[in-house]
Amino acid sequence: MKKPTTKLYATTILAAALSAAFLPGTDAHAQTKILINPGDQGEQSRYSVYLSWKSAIEQALRKEKLADMNILLSTDAGADLGATRSKIPDVFIAPAHVIGSAVRYGYTPVLGIDRPVQAVLVTSADGAVDSLKALKGKRLGLPLQDSLVTYLLRGELNAANTTLKSHFATLYETRYQDALLLCLQVRRCDAVAVERSVFDRWAANGEKIKILMETRTAPALSVAIKNGTRPGVEALRAALATGPGVTQAGAALVPMAASDFDYVSTLGYFTPRSLPGATLLDAQGVKQLMEAGAVFVDTRTEVEFKAGHIPGAKLVPYVEKSAKDADFKAADDQFDLAQLPNDRGTPLIFSCNGAECWKSFKASHAALKAGYTRVHWFRGGFPEWRSAGLKIDTMH
Repeated sequence: MKKPTTKLYATTILAAALSAAFLPGTDAHAQTKILINPGDQGEQSRYSVYLSWKSAIEQALRKEKLADMNILLSTDAGADLGATRSKIPDVFIAPAHVIGSAVRYGYTPVLGIDRPVQAVLVTSADGAVDSLKALKGKRLGLPLQDSLVTYLLRGELNAANTTLKSHFATLYETRYQDALLLCLQVRRCDAVAVERSVFDRWAANGEKIKILMETRTAPALSVAIKNGTRPGVEALRAALATGPGVTQAGAALVPMAASDFDYVSTLGYFTPRSLPGATLLDAQGVKQLMEAGAVFVDTRTEVEFKAGHIPGAKLVPYVEKSAKDADFKAADDQFDLAQLPNDRGTPLIFSCNGAECWKSFKASHAALKAGYTRVHWFRGGFPEWRSAGLKIDTMH
């Protein structure tokens, strides 16, 4: 029997705090909303990094005659990913997976710390384990699930047709990567996932460790601005570059482009690329199948549905509590199958908010389990439909 996940951390800031902090006032049109997530740092370092960036962005925006700002400190990248889709903040200062998501939803990278991040799987040098395959059924220590390290590792495992929960017997999670060294030392973890820079520091201090697997590199903490927002990409880049220095581990700021985030934006929170038993569709395929009489099921929230949805869609919200993982526990979620057609042979299309939204994947899985035989999954969801320039309905 698989052992339960052991959690060594306090709960992160609730996602609801993000929306509450950015509620618009009477002059919301003039206010610049900035979200700063310092990423994987120790508690003291996290706040220090936040203050450094806060000072830099304040001075940069004042230089551009933008004095009205609302700056929020976040430690929950999962909530931040949702904010990129809702496009609430005007500026993100965040880890690469958040910026990568922002780029897909109408933001442009400005600049970032010139210190690429790479996730590595590490084990004791004298251990018998010598590969990812050999770690099957072993114990893994890793940062929290919204960490960039965990995001990269999860994505690479998905590409290898496995998941964290199915590959490892036990997961030990912590906010602080340095705490994972102790997990290795006391033999509570057979391997741990950390940044390459953390591994290098441990090795330089004489720890007998080795790397089993490494991901490709992703950008470090970076800045992105919503398209059409003042002062614009070039002006903000220039203002930050000539303002107070923001450095990390001795690295300076360098310009960033959307292509720098291509790799990270395909990993981590993204759903699997296939679902056995279901047929994947693109926007045109959805349009054609709906014209032929298929039932389109929108699994997003009522608020999202009213703001914009595909004409003819039926709203059946998927209330998601389970992990964003192929091995998710469906019993933790709520989905009203009674709202689907009684005829199990009815062609169904499930959709939500893009490839990183798991609700439609999980709803498709539920429909297949309930015996529906013509299940179609629109993985790209509403964002792909909108990008294709197809008609959208709203409810006021």
